[in-house]
Amino acid sequence: MAQTETIQSAPASSASIGQFIDRWIYVGMALLLIAIVLIGFLPDSLEKIADVAAGRRPPLPLVLHVHAVLMGSWLLLLLTQTVLMARGQVRWHMQLGMLALLLAPAIVATGIVLVPINVATKVAFSAASSPEVRALLERTVHVSLNVCLVQIRAGLCFALFVALAIAVRKTDAGMHKRLMILATVVPLSAAFTRMTWLPQTMPYSSLSQLAWTPCAALPMFMWDLYRLRRIHLAYWWFAAGMVPSGVVVAMLWNTPGWIAFASRLLIGPA
Repeated sequence: MAQTETIQSAPASSASIGQFIDRWIYVGMALLLIAIVLIGFLPDSLEKIADVAAGRRPPLPLVLHVHAVLMGSWLLLLLTQTVLMARGQVRWHMQLGMLALLLAPAIVATGIVLVPINVATKVAFSAASSPEVRALLERTVHVSLNVCLVQIRAGLCFALFVALAIAVRKTDAGMHKRLMILATVVPLSAAFTRMTWLPQTMPYSSLSQLAWTPCAALPMFMWDLYRLRRIHLAYWWFAAGMVPSGVVVAMLWNTPGWIAFASRLLIGPA
């Protein structure tokens, strides 16, 4: 049964403002998520390109570029879909939404492929590098083995929330639109990690990644709390997926057992 969104009554002027925000807040959220990605990745990407040119790191693998293009396409699709719904163009929204059925699996698949390729590329480049570069890359590889935990979590939770959002799209529009936003929030942990001006626990702990990521959903959450006077079920689903998986990541992070397992899996026998 579709969940009913009960909005508390208000004076006409404030009601019209509230209705405007109800309609356009999802467009604002899509723009916010795009801004977070650009703020996190743009300076880091430029730095990586400079490191490749200086011989301090291996060339960026092709699958990384493909993954980035797919994720960028997802963000643009999200923005387009929210604008269409804000303008009441439901038919176009439904037709264009079919692209999500292609993009979401492709994003997860390229993310899975990227993890071992990224580690293997660094290991191979390290073996042929100078002692100084080799030492730096060895530390980077160790960090990458830990980051795999966050990447696995992001891939699983992103796929889960997108699948739930698609499953309820015809029966619960409120759940659908919130879950699509929350699904997109999940992989933003990578962008927050690159914001070194924020308080960070990396690479010693995953706590900063786990803490900053849900902050991207705060504007939508706070508005829902104000308008509905309760926590929407979508956020409980979000917490049910993110909190237990975050605890697992924190418990395994940098443990000898995980590092040994990930090394054998991604690098091979010593």
